[in-house]
Amino acid sequence: MRDYEIVYIFSPAVEEEKVNEKLERYHGLLTGENGGEITVVDHWGRRQLGYPIADQTSAYYVVTQFSAPATVLPEFERILTLDEELLRYLVVVNEGDLVTTPVQAAPVRDEDDDSDDEE
Repeated sequence: MRDYEIVYIFSPAVEEEKVNEKLERYHGLLTGENGGEITVVDHWGRRQLGYPIADQTSAYYVVTQFSAPATVLPEFERILTLDEELLRYLVVVNEGDLVTTPVQAAPVRDEDDDSDDEE
């Protein structure tokens, strides 16, 4: 078994309760008879997208870390692609301690904006 991390990006129209139901179903595919284990589920909540996806400008993010055999991933990803309310997902191999909390970017300051030189 290997350690993985997945980021789910759900449509903003999906309520948190329904997101939790979907996650239970998805994670059930990884655990149970497949022998996988969910180690961390981190709800980031609604966030602004960097670019529009399917005419949406915000989305509901969830990051999950899990262990599972590689043989379950193709069927797991096939099921994910069938969900129309899941805008995007990304599964990566977790090769160490990854940060699962969202990082806040520092505000960008416009170099032409000199508030000291107001006339």
